[in-house]
Amino acid sequence: MTSISQLAASTPPAGGAAIDQVIIASAGAMIVTGGLLVLGRGHRTGRLPILTRLGEVAERQSGLPGWAALPAGIITVSLIVALFGMLWDISIHIDQGRDEGPLANPAHYFILGGLFGVFAAGYIAIVMPMGSDRPGSTAIRIADGWYAPLGGVLIAACGAFSLVGFPLDDVWHRLFGQDVTLWGPTHLMLIGGASMTLVGLAVLLVEGGRANAAAGRAEGGRNWARWVRHVSLTGALLLGLSTFQAEFDFGVPQFRFVFAPMLVMLAGGVALVAARVWLGRGAALGAAVFFLVVRGAIAVIVGPIFGESTPHFPLYVPEALLVEAAALFVSARRPLAFGILSGGLIGTVGLAAEWGWSHVFMPIPWPQALFPEGAVLGLAMAIAGSLVGAWMGARLASDWIPRTASLRAAACLGALAIAGLVGYALYKPADGGIRGTVSIDRAGNGEGVVGVQLDPPSAASDPEWFQVISWQGGGLVLEDMEPAGSPGSYTSAGPVPLSGDWKTLVRLHEGNSLDAIPVYLPRDPAIPVRGVPARDGATRTFVADHEILQREQKTAAGWLWAVAYAVVLALTLGFLALLTWGLHRLALAAKPHPRPARAEAERGVALRRPAPVAR
Repeated sequence: MTSISQLAASTPPAGGAAIDQVIIASAGAMIVTGGLLVLGRGHRTGRLPILTRLGEVAERQSGLPGWAALPAGIITVSLIVALFGMLWDISIHIDQGRDEGPLANPAHYFILGGLFGVFAAGYIAIVMPMGSDRPGSTAIRIADGWYAPLGGVLIAACGAFSLVGFPLDDVWHRLFGQDVTLWGPTHLMLIGGASMTLVGLAVLLVEGGRANAAAGRAEGGRNWARWVRHVSLTGALLLGLSTFQAEFDFGVPQFRFVFAPMLVMLAGGVALVAARVWLGRGAALGAAVFFLVVRGAIAVIVGPIFGESTPHFPLYVPEALLVEAAALFVSARRPLAFGILSGGLIGTVGLAAEWGWSHVFMPIPWPQALFPEGAVLGLAMAIAGSLVGAWMGARLASDWIPRTASLRAAACLGALAIAGLVGYALYKPADGGIRGTVSIDRAGNGEGVVGVQLDPPSAASDPEWFQVISWQGGGLVLEDMEPAGSPGSYTSAGPVPLSGDWKTLVRLHEGNSLDAIPVYLPRDPAIPVRGVPARDGATRTFVADHEILQREQKTAAGWLWAVAYAVVLALTLGFLALLTWGLHRLALAAKPHPRPARAEAERGVALRRPAPVAR
């Protein structure tokens, strides 16, 4: 007879990676980091001119100093690689469940490679300036005769913040088990650090432009290279902010559905408004198109080509067009008024467009039950995000747009509103007292149509979603629960898997409660838990759905959870404070240039703006 220990040995671990994989991954990271340090040291001593030569090539193509141009190219490639890895990794976990460890999942290599590339870009930006080549008044003094660009320091900090999330993630799993959700604290560190890298890159590009102006050089390079640089930067920011929506994009959200419109509106408000204020006409639309091209390509690769669950995505083009239209009535050089108008348009017309798009493309369409709460919170998020985006854009464009206390206060209010709205929507108590009697109409091949008789019958009178989901058995199956005649009686729209490694449950989301009952769950000796058989006529009580979706989680003392969350929160707040300080420092060093003519100021993507006069 097979023992429990033998079964557990053949089951993917549920509490952190195997020690041998931790050792191999750590050794690999040390080797790669050592190579990067040798490269930087060789450049500083003049014995290894690789960075100098690469910087010269990048400078000829872009027109920016090599210490800005080379890291910019590295970051663009690295972030797209990391994003591809992240979306592929999510699809693997949705379709297959846990993996054997960090080295057994091919997507992890793309994530690690991309995030290390981000850190390497920041490090290269820090070490490249030599001798008297001080990158402007915002530069950070490292040692005598060595000044690092502020943007490089911010980029390196973003990369380090993300990379620290990997070992912390393994520690988290060992303490609390697998948190099979995108919004695990350490997962958010990985995503947030990569997303905010674009802020550091934007600062670096501004510093490069100021260095050109101080040296009396016009921005050279090829027109297409400048266009690609600006559009890819703002589009990548939109990509980064949109990664927080990934659970909704795949159709396995574990938080309230109202987050879907809230997060779409937040990303659109921040990224599109910042792009338009900073870079001028066409920047918002260019960012949205770049987003669609990259996300569309990744969706095709991960879905049809690799055969995994396809990651869907918002549209953002309507919001971009609205931001461009807002600039026809309120100049983007008045960022506060422009941000308010753009936020209002994004949160109304743009929200309506995304609502319609969800019924065309998203795995779970936004239902009528989301209204009016989704519309109100979406509008609030759009305005709050647009205020933050207007402040960011104005700080990056501080050579043309003077600082104002009113914009700073509005951005602070916007940030507080975002935090408050997120906190409000996070509340999701279980709706106790609901029971469901399961019926199964076998369809062969280990599948069946699932029916549920609810008690009380009115428990699903106006749900955000009421569906049966099967996942982690080799794919993802979603079937809506449809009324079956008698009050409280529902049946799935199609058959679902009820055998093997599949996990099948009925999920009910109404109001702020997310509940579920299991229909079929396999036994999992690595946790360990018993299986739940697919039994016709079984009556089961609805519980909070994360108890089933995340059944790998361990029970831990309350104080341990509090300490762990406090550590992650402290790291995150410190990280955000550093980015805010960096943008503020950039603006303080600006010397506003006389306002150019309207026609020049409104040219597309800021390709021909007059160079600012540096101090």
